[in-house]
Formats: sequence, structure tokens, C-alpha cells
Amino acid sequence: MRLTRRVSMLGFVATFVLILTGCGINNIPTYDEAANAAWSQVLNQYQRRADLVPNLVETVKGYAKHEEQVLTAVVEARSRITQTQIPSDILTNPEAFTDFQQKQADLSSALSRLLVVVERYPELKANQNFLTLQSQLEGTENRIAVARKDYIDMVQRYNTELRTFPGRIWKMIMYSDAEVKQNFNAPESAQQAPKVAF
Repeated sequence: MRLTRRVSMLGFVATFVLILTGCGINNIPTYDEAANAAWSQVLNQYQRRADLVPNLVETVKGYAKHEEQVLTAVVEARSRITQTQIPSDILTNPEAFTDFQQKQADLSSALSRLLVVVERYPELKANQNFLTLQSQLEGTENRIAVARKDYIDMVQRYNTELRTFPGRIWKMIMYSDAEVKQNFNAPESAQQAPKVAF
């Protein structure tokens, strides 16, 4: 009798554990960690870009001394980024996330203006140091795009889990502190079709 009772109890516990592991109880923390890891990669790539900027500016400065306004804009945009303290709740704080995104967009815009200026200096475009830095910057921009895409995918998965069944129930029962994470938005300028003039 005792053996039968123990076997039934073990069977019940095994079934209960199997049901719990298959019902998505761990999805919220798993997806949260994946989104946080993807965010770390985004920050890593933005830092890589910020580290390249001083070398790029110094190289251009030697050739384009009278383009000081553009160079200053790049340096100031980079400075705003490196001096920014990223709050711990940035992924769930819309204002902080938007501010971070805007500062990164400002640096991207300043770098674009710098590369337009470079077109006016054929000797700079032929400089090996500049070509190497430009190539690294282009590679970094591509890495940023990939890291952002991975982050967007992870946040979509996490946010969907919080808003759908059974994740919604697990959030109420076990993960009440889980919050929807912020995602990147395209700037308004990207919403408009470019004007083509011939």
C-alpha cells in the first residue's frame, strides 16, 4: 500500500513538473534576459562607433581645417553621448529611451555631414588612414543596424509574451514587476519619401 501511494505521489509530482515546464512559466525571464543581452550588444556597437569618432575627426581636421563647424558638431554629438548616464530603467522608461535614441541620431546625422564634407577633398579620400577609419565606421554602422534588429526581435518576443495567454497569467502570478520594454522608432524624416530631382 505504501509503495503504491509513493509511486502515485511521484507520478503526480512528475506530471505536475512536466506541465509546469511545458506551460511557459519560464518564458518571461528567458525572454527578458534575451532582450537585455541584445540591448547590451546595441550599447556595445554604439560605444565602438563613439570610440572611432575622435580618430576620424583628427584625420579630417588635418585636411579640412576650415570645416570647423562640421567637425565641432561631430565632437559635440559624441560628447553628449559619452557624458550621458544611462538610467537602469531605460528599457522601460519611454522618455529616457527616446532621449538616448535622439542623441544617437544626432551623432549619426553629424557623421553623415562630415562624410559629405570629405567628398570635397580628393587627397583626404585617398588617405589610407582615412579610408581605414571610414571602412571601420561603415562596418560599425552595419553592426549597429544588426544589433538593433536583434534587440527589436527580442523585445517583440518579450512584450508579446507579457500581453498574450498564458504569459499574461504568469505575469500576474509570478512576474508582477515585469514591464513592457521600449523599442526603437524610425525618425519622422524616414517616414517621408525622398525627393528626387533631375
